[in-house]
This record gives sequence, structure tokens and C-alpha cells, in this order.
Amino acid sequence: MKLAVSIILNLGLLVLLIYVARQRGLVSFYHGGRWWLTWFSVAVITLMDELTSVFYAPAEAYRFIGPSTIFFIAITSILVRFLSTRMVEIAEILEHHQIIGGGVYSFSYLVLGPMASFVAVASIMVDYILTACLSAVSAVLNCSSFFPLIAQSQTFVVALVLLIIWGIAGLNIIGIRENANFTFAIFILAAIVFINLIVSGLMHLDQPAIKRLHDSMASTGTVLHTGSWTHDYGNFISHVAFCILAYSGVESVLQTAGLVRDWREIRRAYVFLAVTVGIVTPLVAALALSAPISFKDHEGDLITHYATLINGFHFGAAVAALASFTLIMAVNTAFVASSELLERVAHRYGFLWMIATNRRHSLYRIHIMNATAFSSIILITSGSQMILADMYAIGLVASFCINMGALFVYRYSMGTKEVMSYYTSRVGTMLLFIILVSCFIFLALDKPHGTLLWAVVSGIVLLSGFLVAKRRAPERREIAQADSEMEMIIFLSQSSNMSIDIIYRRPREVDLQTIKENEVYVTFFSPRQGIPPKLAANHFRLPLVGVGLYQRIVAQLKVLEYELSDREITVHFGWPMSSWIDRLSIGVMIFNLMRLPRTFPRFTFNIKYPRQTLEQA
Repeated sequence: MKLAVSIILNLGLLVLLIYVARQRGLVSFYHGGRWWLTWFSVAVITLMDELTSVFYAPAEAYRFIGPSTIFFIAITSILVRFLSTRMVEIAEILEHHQIIGGGVYSFSYLVLGPMASFVAVASIMVDYILTACLSAVSAVLNCSSFFPLIAQSQTFVVALVLLIIWGIAGLNIIGIRENANFTFAIFILAAIVFINLIVSGLMHLDQPAIKRLHDSMASTGTVLHTGSWTHDYGNFISHVAFCILAYSGVESVLQTAGLVRDWREIRRAYVFLAVTVGIVTPLVAALALSAPISFKDHEGDLITHYATLINGFHFGAAVAALASFTLIMAVNTAFVASSELLERVAHRYGFLWMIATNRRHSLYRIHIMNATAFSSIILITSGSQMILADMYAIGLVASFCINMGALFVYRYSMGTKEVMSYYTSRVGTMLLFIILVSCFIFLALDKPHGTLLWAVVSGIVLLSGFLVAKRRAPERREIAQADSEMEMIIFLSQSSNMSIDIIYRRPREVDLQTIKENEVYVTFFSPRQGIPPKLAANHFRLPLVGVGLYQRIVAQLKVLEYELSDREITVHFGWPMSSWIDRLSIGVMIFNLMRLPRTFPRFTFNIKYPRQTLEQA
């Protein structure tokens, strides 16, 4: 029975994979003078990273939280899928602002500014460094079940790990198209082996295994029903924090957005990951953790040992080979995503020597730098999987926190009117942010090695970034193009009319009323988002730097009050049209504007909404 099912399954899978592989433009295509990756290609590259977590994360989580790992890996999968919808939203926002690639760095820079973006760079680079290191070490250790001599010499393990890292560096140097084709070949192997593993595991479920699954649920109930909601929440957070490592790599799709045509490709990639990794990881973890295995003796090769247990030595060897290949591909994902990140940083601050490419359009200098950094961490930790895993989770969760915090701030300040195609619930984003911050606090306290590494790297990057931003910040070019208050005052002083009007406008408003010599339109803009176009001679664009919008308005009105004390000044604000749910910041803005008449009693303040004509409607 088992043999017949296996033959039918593999024949059907083989036909499906041959059909998929024959599709033109499946992996990459040439357009506009460069090679682009498809959504499928980006998804497969990330899938190789996420699938690798199956080979070490369940055992790592079980080491800390025991049988309830089965339930919490599934719960964490659902949380990560919700998180991926926010990643799609961020991809569309970045594209709307004509920012391609860079992921968490670009988004945090847009919303929170340069300093926060440097912390994001540090966090995500810690993530990528440890992805490469942990995956390379795990690739070697998964072969130790079948080649015991490997594990007997730590020096030999370290040498093999370094060989893997520099081999993948070479693969990236020869070009992204060849990289994607090679990754797709590994994906075919992974699909065959994983489906056979899952089907065989389900057929081997017996009464003792089902009892262990039941015990896991009972253990979870005990953990989440302590009688105190604070303890329940604390236990929930700690268990999710230990399991989140099983889904490392999910941010890589967003990070590689510069390799695809538009944000819709990112959306398709995340949907693909949801129906593959989102199901495979919890299922494989549940099957392995419900098996009669001494988990203490098989922390490094849990899945390969489980495969041997259910299907014999040869299948176990095949899974071990797959584990090594997919873990090596996770190293590849770290190279691809980190090179995209560093390219964005280097391009923004003018380090053009770093982003020079070879004839295959490869960022070879960045790849060599990455390989050197990865090798250094391996040598410092002597290739210890336990130390690397402890350090890994903190950077991963930190990058998630920055992304969700920046997204909430963006939606709070901008609403959803700007980007209509795709948006998610702001309440859901806030709940995700709270959960992720709680996980970060727990991991920071529980894993001092990871906290120390993240803090040191963040501190170094933050200091370096501060020094670089002072001299090379691209905002300086935008500020240099801006107008000044004095230009506005000179324009108004030339009017013979004793009554003047100051009309405040948002950066993206493009319609102007009839131009008059005694009125000016004022737009405050963020230099990070670029200076808006000058629409008329009486339109003045002023940079918003260092202080809040309300403080900037007050400062400008004080200048007007002093310089044009003989004029009657009327200040106009537009009527806020967004709902309070969609744009909570409107309430804060109106509250501040209510204070202006007391500060400037000589001015007339007007918040109005002009009637729409039939032509305007």
C-alpha cells in the first residue's frame, strides 16, 4: 500500500514539475535592458530560506518550551502570514514613492528618518549574517548522522562552513539569472523530498504519536490558562518568540523588491509562500516532534533522523542531502537580500565604488564584503549552532518591529487615501506591533548574546550613519531646492493690497485657485519624500526639518507678524476630509490649530471647504 501510494504520488508530482518547468519566462525575463526575476523566482529564493528553518528551528524551540512547540509553531505561522500582508502593503507604498528595493531600510528611512533607518540596517544585517552562518553550520551538521567523522572535528566543520560561504559568494558573482536557475533546480528536489516526507509521516502516524499530539495540546492549554491574564500573555509571547525562528527569511521577499517589476509580484510571492511554507513547516514539525525520538541527542539532525526512522537509511540520506542543499540556498538568500540592502544604502549616500557591477550585473564587491563578514562570525563563534541561534532571533524580531512600527506611523499620518490598491487594517497592524515588541523584549532579556551582538552592530552602524548622513545625506539636495520665508515675505511686500492671505496646502495637492499678488500657497514637505513641484510663482515649498509641523507653522507666522505688521493677515487651512478612524492625526492637528488664535490675536484664521462646481465634481 505504502509503495503504491509513493509511486503514484511521485509520478504525479514529476509530471506537474515538468509542466511547470516548461513554461517560458518562469524564472526570469529580459525587459528594458536588464534581467528581471518573476514572482515565482523571488518566492522560490525565499522559500529555500524559510524551508531551511524546518531543519533546526523545531528542535531549538523544543529545547526551551517542550511539547507545546507543535501548537506554537502553527500559531506563529498564522502570525507570520498576517505579517506578510503588511510586507505587501509596504512594497506598494515604497513603489508609490518611487523607491525600489531596500525593504525595511527604505521604508524606515521614508517614515522615521535616517537614524531609525540605520538601526533597521543593523538589525536586518544581523539577521542576514546569522542566516548565512547558521544555515551553513546546520548544512554541515545535518550530514553528520551519515558521516560521523564530520562532527568529530570542529576544525573540519568550520572549514566546510567557510567553503560553503565562499562557494555561494562565487555563485552570486556570476550573476542573478544563473543564481535563480540554480535555485529553481534545488526547489524541484525539495518539493519531491518534502512531499514524500509528509505523506510517509502521515501514513506512519500511530496511536502513540497521536497521543503525543494530544499531550502537546494539553500542555498548551496549561501554559495559556494559568489563572492570570498577564501570565497567560507572558507565556504566549515567550513561546511565540522561541518559535519565530522557524519562519526566518519572510522579510527577504520585500528586501528583493528591486529585482521584480512591481509590488504585485511581491504579493504573488507572499501568497505562494503562505500555501507552501505556511503549511509545510508546521506539518513537518508536528510529525517529527510526535515521533519516538530522543530530542536531546538529535538537536542538529532532527528531521533527517525522523526521515530515517520512517523510511529507512536511503531516504534519510536523501533528506540529509536536501537539508544541506536547502540550507546552502539559505546562505544564497542572505547574499542576494543583503546585497540589495547594501546597494540601496550605498546608492543613497553616494558610495558608488561599492555598487560597481561586473559584466553579469553582479554586485561583486558587496558579495566579497559579505563573505568576509560571514566568515568572521563563523570564526568568532567556532561554528556553534546554539550560539548562532541565540543571536539570530533578536535581529529578526527587531526588523519586524521597525517595519510594523513604521507602517503604523505612516498610516496614522497619511491615512489610506494615498494608496488605494492594497491596504490592511491599522488595528491589526498595531496588534502585530505590540506582539512583536513583546517578543523583542523577551528575547533581549533571555538571549544576552543576541542582544549584545545586535546592540554592538546597531551602535556601530548608527554612529557611522550619523557621520555619513551629516556630509552625504540626499536630503541636502532637496533642501537646497526649497524656497525660504524671506522669499515669501518679499513676494507679499510687493503687493499694494493691505489684506494678504496665507493658504497652507499638503504636498500632493496639485490644484491652485486663481493666482493673486496678495496671497501665497505654502507647502511644508519632508526632504526624505522629495520636494513637490512648484505650481506657481506664489507657491512656496518649505522643508520640514528638525521640528514638528505645528511648531514650524508657529515660527513662520511669527516671522510674518513681525515683518508685515501693517497688513491684515488671514491664515487659511483646508477642511479635513479623512475620517477620524482612517486618519487619527487629523484630531491632533485640529487640536493644535485651535491654539493659534490665542497666540496670534491680530490674525484671522479660516478653516474652509470650497463648494464643488459641476465641473470639479
